[in-house]
Amino acid sequence: MTATATTDTSAAAPTVGEPRELARYTTATGTERVLAGQRVDGVVVLTDYALAGGERAYVVEQGLEQEGHGANAALNALIADYLTQIERYNDCPMRHTAVEAILTETTGEPR
Repeated sequence: MTATATTDTSAAAPTVGEPRELARYTTATGTERVLAGQRVDGVVVLTDYALAGGERAYVVEQGLEQEGHGANAALNALIADYLTQIERYNDCPMRHTAVEAILTETTGEPR
């Protein structure tokens, strides 16, 4: 008897909703960026990307509370905090330069 293994490579394509712009901002270098939300397989995903392309896109949050009491409150709080960080660092908060600045403020030691 001969046994052979087969691998099913026909995984279903993810269900992706239309992205919705939640905020737009311009960095110190003049790059216009967008904070957008969309559902991917029913999960809320927030991304930050350059409007013109050509720069790195970042996943800001994935899996926010999606339904029920407080779902919009969690999203609104995240957006408000993200916008505060943008103003504070005049850059995308997900970039290493902003993260290093946050760590320096928190620990008191430059990174």
